[in-house]
Amino acid sequence: MTGTGLPPASADALLFDYLLRLADSDIVLAQRLGEWVGKGPVLEEDIAQTNVGLDLLGQGRLWLAYAGEVEARYATRGRDENELAYFRDGSEYRNLLLVEQPNGSYADTLVRQFLYDAWHLRMLDALARSRDERIAAIAAKASKEVRYHVERSSGWVVRLGDGTDESHVRMQRALDALWMYTGELFAADASDDALVAAGIAADVTALREPWRQAVGDVLAEATLAMPSDGWMQGVHGRGGRQGVHSEHLGQLLAVMQSLPRAMPDARW
Repeated sequence: MTGTGLPPASADALLFDYLLRLADSDIVLAQRLGEWVGKGPVLEEDIAQTNVGLDLLGQGRLWLAYAGEVEARYATRGRDENELAYFRDGSEYRNLLLVEQPNGSYADTLVRQFLYDAWHLRMLDALARSRDERIAAIAAKASKEVRYHVERSSGWVVRLGDGTDESHVRMQRALDALWMYTGELFAADASDDALVAAGIAADVTALREPWRQAVGDVLAEATLAMPSDGWMQGVHGRGGRQGVHSEHLGQLLAVMQSLPRAMPDARW
């Protein structure tokens, strides 16, 4: 990787970490959605949400596969996607704090999905213009799936926010509780800055206003109030993207990684 002003090994280490940041949010959220399989409120929604989780899992696998190849360029060897997914501890994960939050009620799950989807699409659209051809290709492919994710989650936010008194209260409560995790979506650190300067990464700070506008439009239609920007989790270099997580991630990984760690030689 060129253009960072760093030695090749250091630049590849930055790229590896960035790819984990992209992959881990996808696979952690996919695991959360998998917890709903067979428990959705209606059959069609159960299937739709499962498909969203499978989309995210597929995207995460593409990022992890590339990360393993990059790791092999500067380390003794590169780990494959299974090793990276199942044999890293929580502090080595680089996912956003938002996606590791518990499912809660269906309102919590839908609001979490909506806030992530609205950011995810804009992130992928920016990455589709990356100077790294592999990143650009994965992002362009993934964005086609995520456009549907945005349509689905936005529709449910409107349907439930502007639904019954009970559904409105639950959606507003979920929005108020999860809003503190949205600041991290737009928090850049020195690693981001170096990769943005090289034309590799997306400038997340530039995504904030388009995201707020899109989210605000949906919330207005849903008769939900956008929370105020108070104290935010995960900013100032102390978030999930730097490996600082809530206790919820450890519990999630204990389930997700239990079989591979108990039977490391197991094969499908």
